Amino acid sequence: MSTEPIVTEVRDRILTIRLNRADKKNAINGVMYKAMADAMIAGNADPEVRVILFTGTDGCFSSGNDLADFLNSPMDAGGGVVAQFMQSVVDAGKPVVAAVAGPAVGIGTTLLLHCDLIYAAEKTRFQLPFVNIGICPEFASSLMMPVIMGHPRAAELLLLGEPFTAAKAREYGLINEVLPEADVEAHARAQALKLAAQPPNAMRTAKALLKRWTREQVKDVIGIEVNHFVPMLQQPEAIEAIGAFVQKRKPDFSKFN
Repeated sequence: MSTEPIVTEVRDRILTIRLNRADKKNAINGVMYKAMADAMIAGNADPEVRVILFTGTDGCFSSGNDLADFLNSPMDAGGGVVAQFMQSVVDAGKPVVAAVAGPAVGIGTTLLLHCDLIYAAEKTRFQLPFVNIGICPEFASSLMMPVIMGHPRAAELLLLGEPFTAAKAREYGLINEVLPEADVEAHARAQALKLAAQPPNAMRTAKALLKRWTREQVKDVIGIEVNHFVPMLQQPEAIEAIGAFVQKRKPDFSKFN
């Protein structure tokens, strides 16, 4: 098996992008963001690719951003490779499918807001702990989540930042189907094969129409969120929260107003 943190394969007109850093629970660092952005851009331009499939390793999709990497390599004002990856997903004109098992934290969940079909394992645990670590939502989740599930449910998930189940994710409209873990990737690939067999221009046009009403808003919101997110990483609340995470202790926000 490859030791590369991102593994890509084109087969049967499906580009698979696999998060492959199992020893770190597929926590995403700058190198991985750049590799995924490059793969998305290449796949979107390749006429042999009709569908893009995101997946992880056995029992893990992604534990979110690599916080140690964030501390050692702060994001620039424009969001750097993270923003490049987000833009590449938003710009994808081809269907994007996700197979999710195990932890799906932070961007491991917000990425799904921009996929077209999402299948999750029964024991998958989603979480959006942005506020918990002193930062704000990203990847246009502050727009897309209320659109998908309504404000009260979006507020519950984003403001409390508590883990939630695959069953709740389906109930809230975040994913398509809940499956046994052993079946998730095979089912997602089978659905991707169905999409790949569809008339390609009709497929791209249908997706463009489905995304038309939010695409420009999404791009604007990603920029607005980044303008808050990047400075917040250097503010005391985030420094306390991320420091506590690294030190494996409970953060103390009692001194903040």
